[in-house]
Amino acid sequence: MDMPPVGLAQIDTTVGDLSGNTEKIVSAFRAAREDGARIVVFPELTLPGYPAEDLYLREDFIKANRAALESLVPQLSGATALVGFADPVAERTGRAIAANAAAVIVDGSLEAVYHKRALPNYGVFDERRTFVSGSGPLVIDVEGTNLGVTICEDCWQTAGDVHDDLAPGATLVVNLSASPFHRGKISEREGIFSGVAARLGVPIAMTNLVGGQDELIFDGGSLLIGPDGELVVRAGRFTEADVVSDGSSPSITPVGSDAEEVYEALKLGLRDYVDKNGFDHVGLGLSGGIDSALVAVLAVDALGAERVSCVVMPSPHSSPETQADARELARNLGCELIEVPIDAPMGTFSDLLPHDSSGIAAENLQARIRGNLMMALSNSRGWLVLTTANKSEASVGYSTLYGDMAGGLAPIRDVPKTLVYELCELRNGRSQDIPPSIIERPPSAELRPGQLDEDSLPPYPVLDRILRLYIEEDLGPDEIILQGEDPATVRRTIDLVDRAEYKRRQSPPGLKVTPKGLGRDRRMPITNRFGTA
Repeated sequence: MDMPPVGLAQIDTTVGDLSGNTEKIVSAFRAAREDGARIVVFPELTLPGYPAEDLYLREDFIKANRAALESLVPQLSGATALVGFADPVAERTGRAIAANAAAVIVDGSLEAVYHKRALPNYGVFDERRTFVSGSGPLVIDVEGTNLGVTICEDCWQTAGDVHDDLAPGATLVVNLSASPFHRGKISEREGIFSGVAARLGVPIAMTNLVGGQDELIFDGGSLLIGPDGELVVRAGRFTEADVVSDGSSPSITPVGSDAEEVYEALKLGLRDYVDKNGFDHVGLGLSGGIDSALVAVLAVDALGAERVSCVVMPSPHSSPETQADARELARNLGCELIEVPIDAPMGTFSDLLPHDSSGIAAENLQARIRGNLMMALSNSRGWLVLTTANKSEASVGYSTLYGDMAGGLAPIRDVPKTLVYELCELRNGRSQDIPPSIIERPPSAELRPGQLDEDSLPPYPVLDRILRLYIEEDLGPDEIILQGEDPATVRRTIDLVDRAEYKRRQSPPGLKVTPKGLGRDRRMPITNRFGTA
């Protein structure tokens, strides 16, 4: 493969941190140049951060990011850099005042600017809302190489005419990407770029963003694909990386199992959410159940035990076994354990509301007492509270508003219950910090004597299959029933999902790890009678 050494500068940027992002760009560029890179490719919208959502519609933000680019350009001398930024445009489209752009900086001089043409407008993407589309390709001679410049979705288009016009005459295509993670994404992404490279008959160098931004997680895994479509370079996953290659020898970081990929994604997303939002410490309610156990180990693995506090809040319905497990888990992890029994406040509410504190009201009161205690500790100690509901529970509303839903981040809100078990088994394979009885015990909210989740919900394997078909694949009840699911269970589950939409709107952001989460890529009306009896 005849190509100049290319640096894949896979960095973790922060939305709006123009000075911090500039420093990272300069540092990564110089490191790649010292390693021999002649062309250094950065991720999509490196300078302003991605996705900055409606910040891209603000004139002051666009001007500031353009000024940052002008100050950056002379610092990138000695090689060529491709840096993502938001370029102001003369003619706006709707409210959009900028293009998603790549600056081609050659030896400290801005030589060209490319505007992304294919603006994704599905799932978590709203780029037609925030950007003006580019009108044509850019192929530029850089040190004797015909460099075709593309940005993320430009290479994901499947229509033949788009690929034919992608980078005509290019001998090397570069792609600045911000492609977020979900289960199965790596093989999908590599398949796309492999197909484009083989079709064009030229190598493709793709640098992908890494890091967490609100609910999105970017996994890196930047690529160099040969002209035959074969993988030559895969950079590290879930970490910053600076890889330089001329395509002459493979450098392929291995991919973990499905569960390993999800676990590492959750760690990265949690850590960046906490750190980028300025929190020093997190707290969570530790029940002795499997969901809070998973959140606890994730928090400790992401942040360190010294930055995590676990709070045990037993009620008269809490079993000695679960409480013992909660304490053992906290000891194993080495994090702070705080115990606050809730018997007394439960009694107070019962006295205040003698006729209204039984049944479901009593169950929710317990959750709200615990939520109040967690938020009080957050206020007094400056914690970020982590909630512990999984996707299965959050989908069907098996949670309490202003109770166990109270907090600043829901790390496993997009993790189905069956995957929760897989992740806990995976984590215990590394270090058996989670007491085995937590994994083996039938799940229960322990809000009344002898309570089990299956008293209120279908068995989790069944529930998760139906939820995947309904939420991730957008199938209706009749279509799901044709997949072999029990009709009554399907209709009951869908009714629970639809009725819980108002709850999900009030829940904290959750980290996205499935193809379609419960956040920005699922937008269902709260008031909705379609399909009701």
